[in-house]
Amino acid sequence: MKQKSAKIPFLYRIFKCYLRFLHDKLFYRKTYKINAENIPSNTTPTIIVSNHQNCLNDPLGVLFTFRDRKPNFITRADVFALHPIANKFLRAIGLLPAFRLDFEGEAALQNNEDTFNITKQAILEGGTVMMYPEAGHQTKRWLGFFSTAYIRMAFEAAQKSNFQTEIFILPSCNHYSNYFGIQNDFMVKFGTPISLKPYYELYQTKPRTVTRQINALVRAQIEGLMLNITDLDNYDAIDFIRENFRQDYAAQKGMPYGNLPEQLLVDKALVADLDKAKENNPEAIAALYQKVLQLKEQIKKAHTRTELLHKEATWGKNLLAMLGSILLFPFWINSLWPNLFMWLIGKSFTFRKEDPMWEGTFMFAINALFIIPIFYLTTIILAAIYAPWWVPVLWVLLAPLYTLLAWYYVQWNKRLFQNIAALSHKKSANWAKLKATYNEIKDSLNTLL
Repeated sequence: MKQKSAKIPFLYRIFKCYLRFLHDKLFYRKTYKINAENIPSNTTPTIIVSNHQNCLNDPLGVLFTFRDRKPNFITRADVFALHPIANKFLRAIGLLPAFRLDFEGEAALQNNEDTFNITKQAILEGGTVMMYPEAGHQTKRWLGFFSTAYIRMAFEAAQKSNFQTEIFILPSCNHYSNYFGIQNDFMVKFGTPISLKPYYELYQTKPRTVTRQINALVRAQIEGLMLNITDLDNYDAIDFIRENFRQDYAAQKGMPYGNLPEQLLVDKALVADLDKAKENNPEAIAALYQKVLQLKEQIKKAHTRTELLHKEATWGKNLLAMLGSILLFPFWINSLWPNLFMWLIGKSFTFRKEDPMWEGTFMFAINALFIIPIFYLTTIILAAIYAPWWVPVLWVLLAPLYTLLAWYYVQWNKRLFQNIAALSHKKSANWAKLKATYNEIKDSLNTLL
């Protein structure tokens, strides 16, 4: 049954373009949409199901994949309770609340009926709905328990049409080079759509059996798409190995290692090999993980980074870097308006939450909705009053570049200080011990893998 494409409001398009620019150009360094051709065509009833690791950033990444539709997103209800303006904003971009027993309590569950009725109708009208069956975001790169509410909602929507409407479930995953800060890389990767039509007849007699079958299919696809570190007891050690030794692993395996999609494939292969090594030689892997955690702690205390243990800094390069830092300093000072406020105000909201995964949500939402419009508009008005007309125009054009300068200048100097510290300590016993531990881990990985 062919559905009509819903008309997208003009103001929504403008607002979405503004958010897309901030998301794709300023907040992230590079964004990837992998297998986007697997997304069913517009007006095809579709439920996208994904892993959930980064609060609001996960649905935003999917939202900006679409240009021809306004999808709905089912997300945790407590986000809507942060502030009345946040509530209106989230609903404006298509998010709807899901109330959970463990968080909002049993009495709140009845509110889900309104959300499910809206989404079921949207599906039958050919809409796209995004759901996160883990019911809450994870704080690590692993896949949690799957609720089957998304399947029940899909079949209930089909039942409303007397099982005449073909509904698809599209597995997907989100992946980040880093969860914290800005100018990281982000990727959304889609799997193969699963049509529910072949299951309609069996569902009417054995709904639980069908639900388990489809849930297993969806979960298996998502596990295959994402990095799923299941050895949670050794998660910190595995994640440290992944971040600091994967490039050597990729070179040994002859795997490409450049962009984020390639790095994800390397990560998956590396973690799989570590799991196999644990099965074959558990004592050796346990000793390796213990040594990795020691190295991680030593690096933290030394205020350095792993790269300097195998790629030594030189005074010549660092003197040039210091000169560059001095020359850029006046421009950096100028870039602090309003970027310093953008960072500090966004951070201040994160400090109030125990969960660090809220950082990206507050950093993006607070700045997109309040800081950028208020500070930019104020600056433009003041410049227009006290300066020639071209000054506010030039400032608007340069403002995004100043945002990037403000961020990268700090990162530049942080690395510079680490390099100088490494040079000043490279002949010390502690530095020699660090390098020896690093080389021992590298040799052990080569042997075990």
